[in-house]
Parts: sequence; structure tokens; C-alpha cells
Amino acid sequence: MSDTMRLIIVSGLSGSGKTVALHVLEDLGYYCIDNLPARLLRAVVDEISASPGQIDRGLAVGIDARNRRQDLESLPHLIEKFRQQHIQTDVLFVLADDEVLLKRYSETRRRHPLAEHGAELRAAIDEEREVLSEVINAADLIIDTSRTSVYELADTIRERVSGRAPASLSVLIESFGYKNGIPADADFVFDLRCLPNPYWDLNLRRLTGLDEQVVRFLDAQELVAAMHADILAFLEHWIPEYRASNRAFLTIAIGCTGGQHRSVYMAEKLAESLRGVEDHVSTRHKEL
Repeated sequence: MSDTMRLIIVSGLSGSGKTVALHVLEDLGYYCIDNLPARLLRAVVDEISASPGQIDRGLAVGIDARNRRQDLESLPHLIEKFRQQHIQTDVLFVLADDEVLLKRYSETRRRHPLAEHGAELRAAIDEEREVLSEVINAADLIIDTSRTSVYELADTIRERVSGRAPASLSVLIESFGYKNGIPADADFVFDLRCLPNPYWDLNLRRLTGLDEQVVRFLDAQELVAAMHADILAFLEHWIPEYRASNRAFLTIAIGCTGGQHRSVYMAEKLAESLRGVEDHVSTRHKEL
């Protein structure tokens, strides 16, 4: 088995963006197969790896809840086998809130794949989450598309999934507002709501943490400097441990009340500090 093989398994809840993810990977040159029975994955990988010219393209497969339960439960063990054979394997799982999925199905009038025999849509979504529990537990990267456009999802896949070098750790620092909820894809969450808030300065209210006036305001706050130092020390200590455990992706969420000022500022400042020691650090601002 060649050590240059690249395999991306795309799974997730129906209506959350699996098809978009596969289309993006296909545009990037991957050999893509959608709705692959999980029991055939081993044979497909063997076939692709033995085909001259195909292995360099990489393989992306879509696996959903229509698989047999026992096949999905055996998937984590198979993934570990691939990695032992030096196949760079990433598991991407996309999801969204139930209310968002219900709205999307209502707008498209498509039938949920598990809503057979007149089953109620919400019950089908609940069943799908349960059926895919083993897959989400094995996921390297979880992307919540509840408030993400198809263009943002495509950018994330291009930058974090396809752009990740072999044996590297992709670190994303994302800002968010607590008023809209904690991101479901976060590995670490840091709360900045105790820090001085530029929102209460009328001259800064309409600006964001990317604007120089807000940066100067927060740079002058001792509490902000202390918070940055503490979070950075934590990340510098623990990120190498995640890399040593062969972790492929790490998502760090930085939150303030509205996700406009403090969290945006801190996400950019932490990314700037980490880029000197980490190979792949990016930022995303959910509320901007």
C-alpha cells in the first residue's frame, strides 16, 4: 500500500451539506463516490490504490445512515487499519441543528432517507443521529452548518481538509457570540465575557475586533493581556500533545456576548502568536 494515499470519509446528517462537501472535493481533484456501502470501503481503497494515476488524486467517499448498523460500528476499526498502513485518512462529519434541518427539508420538499413508511421527519432526524453515533465519535473534524452558507462550507473544506499536509495538525480559532449559542464543532471553548467590552463605547459599537480603534482599546486593557497570556500558555502546552496523538484537526472557540469585538480580537491575536510555531493556523468569525 502506497504511503501517498489520501482518503477522506464524508458523513453527516442529511440536509447538513454532505453533497456540497463531496462536490468541493471533486472540484479539487479527488475521486469521489457518494452513498458508498461501508462494507465495500476496504475493497474500494484496495482497488484505487492499485490503479496507476488514481492514487495521486485522492479518494473521497460519502457514507450515510442508510448503511447497516454493524457496518457503521466497524468503521472506526477499519479507519485505524488504514492509518496503520500509512493511508492519510480524515473523517469529516457535517451536522446542523434540528430546527435548521427541518426548515431545509420544508423548503426543498425532499424526503429524508430514513423517513420511510410515513415516519415523522423529526423522528427520522433523531434516528439518524443515533445510527451515526459511531461515525461522529470517530470524526476528525465536525462542521456545524446551522449558520454556515454553502460558500463558507466550501472554503472550510478547501482550507482545512484538502489543504492539510500529511501528519500535520490543522488549528482553527473561531470567534462566536454566546447570544447565538456555543459552536457544536469546538474542541475548546474560552469565555471572554468578563473582559472590558468595547460595545459600551459608542465610538466603537459599530466596529469589530478587526478595526484598529478596537484593537487599540483592547490592547490597553490589563485583563485582556492577562487572558491572552493564559490562553496562549494553555494552547502552547496542549497542542503538541494533540499532535503527538495523531490528531488531524483542532477547533478552538473564543466567545464573547455578541461575537463582534473581544472574541474577534482575541482569535486574531492568538492565531498570530501560534503561527510562529504551528504549521497550519486559520481563523473564522462566525458572527461577522
